[in-house]
Amino acid sequence: MPATVPVWDPRQYLRHSGHRARAFVDLLARVPELPEPAPSRAGRPRIADLGCGPGNVTRLLADRWPTAHITGLDTSPEMLAEAAPLAGPTPGGGHLDFAPADVTTWAPPEPYDLIVSNATLQWVPGHVTRFPAWVEGLAPGGVLAFQVPGNFDSPSHRLMRELARSARWKDRLGATLRHDDAVLAPAAYLHRLAGLGCEVDAWETTYAHLLEGEDPVLDWVKGTGLRPVLTDLGEDAEPFVAEYRALLREAYPATEHGTVFPFRRVFVVARKPGRGEAEGR
Repeated sequence: MPATVPVWDPRQYLRHSGHRARAFVDLLARVPELPEPAPSRAGRPRIADLGCGPGNVTRLLADRWPTAHITGLDTSPEMLAEAAPLAGPTPGGGHLDFAPADVTTWAPPEPYDLIVSNATLQWVPGHVTRFPAWVEGLAPGGVLAFQVPGNFDSPSHRLMRELARSARWKDRLGATLRHDDAVLAPAAYLHRLAGLGCEVDAWETTYAHLLEGEDPVLDWVKGTGLRPVLTDLGEDAEPFVAEYRALLREAYPATEHGTVFPFRRVFVVARKPGRGEAEGR
């Protein structure tokens, strides 16, 4: 795992928000109908967004479930500060709020109808060990849905790791970047969650993002995967970035149409049995 907790830059992250949000929209499209909320909640589904970041996709949950009480959770003060203006009543009669929470230890304090996470669990070592607590915290018929990047073998990440472990940088960055245990294959996630009694839909998609501008792949990873390096190096980051930029230009050449950035993602939607369903299986 990273030697230090990455410092996040919401504005940098949001520079490619349209491309990043596409995977979340595709994930939500496969989420089934949520269970009927308990009478005590007046018909308002309870939803948690783990690793909500700046809240730009969290608010999309209110489009699908307009009456829901939605809480975005994140450890980054910078991201939560960016998200704060979005909090409050939603147009459909629901409510959106944000709170600090560590996904590595968070457990549902009340029954949730949906626990969702967008490109966060790759930052959580051993995140599959949290599945039992999250599934336990779902209401009967509730859903756990998440997507994670599956591109750790792509040039953007492989070149970053190789450079970090090179002679010039290994003393400062040799242990900064995770890879082997960051995410699992779709079938492995299916196995884990089916073992908890869930009905599981797991798949992967590779997007071919067409990026514009100068060094757009570098600009993309500055908002995400490069954050641990930038955090560890601080003011000394520019020489590393310059070397990395040259490698990316060769790996992702610009064309007359823009720069193509293939990006594999892994998706999982797991539904907990509803009342009476478990016995009927």
